[in-house]
Amino acid sequence: MKFRLFRRRLTISSPRVAIRTSLPWPLRWALGAMMLGFSAAIALWTFELGVSIAGLDKDAKLELGKLREEVSALRAERDKSQSVANISGSLLTAEKAAQEKMMGQIRQLESENRLLRDDLGFFEKLLPAGGAESAAIRGLQAEMLSGMQLKWQVLVIQPVRDAPVFNGKLELTVNGTLAGKPWTVGLPGGAQTLQFKQYRRVDGVLDLPPQAVVQTVTAKLIEGTVVRSVQITKL
Repeated sequence: MKFRLFRRRLTISSPRVAIRTSLPWPLRWALGAMMLGFSAAIALWTFELGVSIAGLDKDAKLELGKLREEVSALRAERDKSQSVANISGSLLTAEKAAQEKMMGQIRQLESENRLLRDDLGFFEKLLPAGGAESAAIRGLQAEMLSGMQLKWQVLVIQPVRDAPVFNGKLELTVNGTLAGKPWTVGLPGGAQTLQFKQYRRVDGVLDLPPQAVVQTVTAKLIEGTVVRSVQITKL
């Protein structure tokens, strides 16, 4: 039996044997990917060829050119609008600065106008009155300020042409009550020395103690030991 089987293997009737080469699976995957890529490249080339034949590529290029022109026009319009906005902002800033400067000038002019009115009131009192020939007090003003302060102003003149220089002093006395009792105070340091030829204006601010009530302010113009003029004002 064994001999028959051995002889069958050696004869033509023995079964056929096929020899196949086995590839590793990574190589198989690589070959498959290459085939797929090649197929995709052929498909893409075919599509582009069809688009070119149909004239779609030319239309797309024209449309792209138009879109680029529109974008450029929009950018130019935006830049122009931005420039106009910047100029408007600069003009508004300049106008605001000019208005603030004008308001400052108006306030300064109003202040100067008040000073001129005060000066006018004083200089009107320079006009000779009643034939007085010696130095005299022509104006006395006093007003209370906030914070217990008294502002005073005195105008003295010599209503004589080519008058000699006056050498004397000004004495200012404030009368009233302090805590309900009679009270009097003068200028700090006593009477103020005066030297003038035609006229002179003297002013100042006097600090008052708390609870002080001012009733009258008296100004005296003294030359040597002689009182040349006295003027009293009430508050």
